[in-house]
Amino acid sequence: MNANNPTMPMPVLWAVLRLPLRLLSIAHTLLALFGLAVAVAIVFAATLPGPREAMLRQLGRVTAAWEEQAGNVSAGTIQAVASEDSQAREQRAVTEFIAKRYRVAEDAIAGFVASAYRAGRQFKLDPLLILAVMAVESRYNPVAESNMGAKGLMQVIPKFHQEKLLEHGGEPALLDPEVNIQVGAQILREYLGRFGEVETALQMYAGAFDIPNYPYAGKVLAERARLALAARVRRSA
Repeated sequence: MNANNPTMPMPVLWAVLRLPLRLLSIAHTLLALFGLAVAVAIVFAATLPGPREAMLRQLGRVTAAWEEQAGNVSAGTIQAVASEDSQAREQRAVTEFIAKRYRVAEDAIAGFVASAYRAGRQFKLDPLLILAVMAVESRYNPVAESNMGAKGLMQVIPKFHQEKLLEHGGEPALLDPEVNIQVGAQILREYLGRFGEVETALQMYAGAFDIPNYPYAGKVLAERARLALAARVRRSA
């Protein structure tokens, strides 16, 4: 072979040209794969109406619903707690007023007041009205007994209300302040339902339904007004 011949041997030439051709083939393959991926994405997107927007809208709806529910629960809880606090303050004010006015131990009165509020919720009665009846009937003496046989805080006459006492163990249960208040409130609730007005129900409770100008209802309502004023002043303070 002539050393001055510039012609490159074929094997060497093929080796030099093979690398660019391979790179070109790889690039073509990658472009083809990318195009396929884009096409698949387009087809997939076409089968879903606005997938991203739809997903975002759905997420927004779920989030809004959850936040609304959480907000309602929180607001309801806060309101319930506030109501309980307000009622507790009212009961303390009423307890202090009664204890001072009737010179009864505050601890004992606190129990009577709590029982009156429970009975009020149970029978849908104003608890201050129940407490006012106690004031007029017994001056908050849980063992008071009249010559007519009326017993306890609300001066319930057992022979007229035997059916109400059965579930509490009979007549002796009337000396339990909780039972006495509950039975007295139940009686008052029945009279209120029957006659539809507080004054007449109170007169009936006192056994003075047919006694003109009997002052019982007026005394109870006046005492109830004093209790309400004491509670209102305490809330304002």
